[in-house]
Amino acid sequence: MAREVVVGECQTACFHAAERPVGDQKRQGLRQVVAVVLVWRGRVGLFKRSGSVQHDAGLWHCITGYLDADSDPVRQAIQEIWEETLLPARALEQLTAGPTLRLADPRGGPDWTVHTFLARTSQRRLTLNWEHKTYRWVWPWKLSQFDGQVAWLTDVLRAVGSLPSAKARDGVAS
Repeated sequence: MAREVVVGECQTACFHAAERPVGDQKRQGLRQVVAVVLVWRGRVGLFKRSGSVQHDAGLWHCITGYLDADSDPVRQAIQEIWEETLLPARALEQLTAGPTLRLADPRGGPDWTVHTFLARTSQRRLTLNWEHKTYRWVWPWKLSQFDGQVAWLTDVLRAVGSLPSAKARDGVAS
């Protein structure tokens, strides 16, 4: 179930949200990340990973970041948005927590626990850090036209409701 997070008027992580326990990841062998789908005027932000990152260089993705064992997913999501785009919390019109996904590692490692979020902004222009080399604002029905996406991006987009249904995509009325 989605949980709306009210983002306050401040430069960094100013919010009101219930704490969600993360647990001891090292002891449990879990790998946890936050994944934020950033939306501007109905368009989804796709970010092309730079050659400087260790994983998925050159692939299109959303905003992501590792979650430390003692970190709150909401705080980390806001922090990752700031680090990767220089969007302060006050530039977010909405931040909604989506479902937490458990995804298999394609390389056979421990599963990934992915805390999903949908963030809306009215700010079109972003300033990228070293993790991405470019970004595009894409209509949801055109997402499939972007080759070279991170394997689990579709799972995240679906989890936060950013993929059109087959009926909507094909122009069929509900």
